[in-house]
Amino acid sequence: MQITKFLSILLFLSFIVVGCSDDDENTFVLNGETSNTQTLGTSANDLLSDTNFRGLTVEIISVEGFAPTTTAINTFRSFLEDRLHKPDGITINQRTVPSSGLAPFDINEIRQIETLERTVFNEGDEITVYIYFADGISEIDNDSKVILGSAYLNTSIVIYEKTLRELSRNPLSPLLSTIEAATLNHEFSHLLGLVNIGTPLQSPHEDSLSLGHCTSENCLMRAAVEFESGMMDLMGNGVPTLCPICRADLRANGGK
Repeated sequence: MQITKFLSILLFLSFIVVGCSDDDENTFVLNGETSNTQTLGTSANDLLSDTNFRGLTVEIISVEGFAPTTTAINTFRSFLEDRLHKPDGITINQRTVPSSGLAPFDINEIRQIETLERTVFNEGDEITVYIYFADGISEIDNDSKVILGSAYLNTSIVIYEKTLRELSRNPLSPLLSTIEAATLNHEFSHLLGLVNIGTPLQSPHEDSLSLGHCTSENCLMRAAVEFESGMMDLMGNGVPTLCPICRADLRANGGK
């Protein structure tokens, strides 16, 4: 492994922010469904509040052998329950599928997989989110950064599980479950409109050098953190949380 890549994967939030790629390109039609194929951030209020949707179903589809850990899913569920007003409850359905054989992936290939695999769409007062755990890496990975996940439509996320597992093998890295949960929470927060992607800012805190991310130190939505002793302390504390400023944005847009 080249030294530059070795150093880059040790940056904790590189697998949250340098490790995320948010794609808000034009809408595409998925099996005739348009409510789940809008621009990133469009459904922020619908996900946060109970105004239009009282329940949430998350469809997690994993390639065989690349399912997330139970610990990560439980942490993710707690994150959703803490932030969303969904009085009818939050349902997380999981299933596995064969490999697409398309890795490494560009975002259009990820979208094509969604057209084949997604089975749950908004209906009545139930909003749905699709999350795909891929068996390969992003094709835009390079020696200076790797992509761990991408929120690419209003209710769609891809997690590059193969990359997460490679990161977790380093003895200085957090547990795989911590990396998975951090990536899930970060990418879902983009669906919730953070930072300034569909959820208006209540105060200035968007990173001008990495739009869609937060300037608050140690926030889940931080774009990058220098590799230093303080970083190790943060890793020891487990999954990062949203800072008070990001939480204020979500509350103002209908969240808890």
